[in-house]
Amino acid sequence: MNSNIKFVQVLPDDPDLISLISKLDQYLYELYPADEVFGVDLNDPYAYDIHFVIAYLDETPVGCGAVREIDEQSAELKRFFVEPEYRNRGIAGLILNQLENVARHRKYKFIKLETGEPQNEAIRFYKKNGYYHIASFGEYTCCPSSVRFEKKL
Repeated sequence: MNSNIKFVQVLPDDPDLISLISKLDQYLYELYPADEVFGVDLNDPYAYDIHFVIAYLDETPVGCGAVREIDEQSAELKRFFVEPEYRNRGIAGLILNQLENVARHRKYKFIKLETGEPQNEAIRFYKKNGYYHIASFGEYTCCPSSVRFEKKL
């Protein structure tokens, strides 16, 4: 099944990316108050500095994720999502591996991310993949539900 997964780097205006991120945002707004959802404005010119990837199963977009620079040493994993009906098939791990490879290729030493307390599956997933808890960083400093992780690349 996983052999049919193809990764495509896309720009922020890609229709499949917009659709997937819209579904992610809808899910997040069900879990968190609006001021605790840290999205990416795909219309902002800086969004073109972010490396977006879509995972396709055959021709169907099933997940996405992104890597953006924090500083010379660190990148941040953003907009990580797998369609609910495609979860528990190993797709999330493949997307994560793809994005970590992008970060390595760009010579980052660390990759960081933020998720939230209500997302227990995500927390387990990141821990299983070698991520460890870190102190707050960036825009997440004042967010009470925020859980931050990092992995040395």
